[in-house]
Amino acid sequence: MVRSIQIARLIVAGLFFSTGIATSTCQAQKIEVGGGLGGMLYKGDVLPALNPRFYSPAANIFFRYNATRSFSTRVGLAIGGIRGEDRASRDPLQLARDYSFNSRISEATVDLQYNFLNYKNLPTVKNWTPYVFAGMGLFSVRNSVVRARGYLNFPLGVGVKYEIKRPWSIGAEFGTRFTNNDYLDGLGDVTFGATTSKVAQSNPALKDSYTYTAITVSYTFYKIVCP
Repeated sequence: MVRSIQIARLIVAGLFFSTGIATSTCQAQKIEVGGGLGGMLYKGDVLPALNPRFYSPAANIFFRYNATRSFSTRVGLAIGGIRGEDRASRDPLQLARDYSFNSRISEATVDLQYNFLNYKNLPTVKNWTPYVFAGMGLFSVRNSVVRARGYLNFPLGVGVKYEIKRPWSIGAEFGTRFTNNDYLDGLGDVTFGATTSKVAQSNPALKDSYTYTAITVSYTFYKIVCP
């Protein structure tokens, strides 16, 4: 009788141990790392609308945790550039101002992603899904006028990802970074240069923003098939 109880205890302990290993391994399947190449576009006082002519290179890396088939959390780092010229405008005031800038952007963001289709962590499933994402982050900007960091941004965008060959996936993404400041172009809420002319000022009612478009490649850490 005592021996039977000991054997039962060993079996129960073994089940708990194996369940813990399986759970840990299944969690590993939800971990995804990757990176992308693309570009940034600015929208603000100098360019009130997105202008593909000023598309500038950018790159990013990210860590994504696929919590469920529908929801993922992502942490990302990106660097890139934005630029603009008053000469691209038809506004007489902008043409008179004749201002141009070239800024470097560095950012760290956290966002929540919602997959419209079930993205299953199973080796026999062909995975693909469109998704939307939203979050917040911090960024720094550097140009000939401003060198500052710690600004808030609020990413919002759409994308699609496709698992081409397990564990590799590719994707495409477009997102806008809304900001709470007016300094991406170096104008801000003060006059530009030594002149006090209204022509040289920015519009304080229009906050700057920038977009990031990228083609991504990612790797998912698969180990076993979870039941």
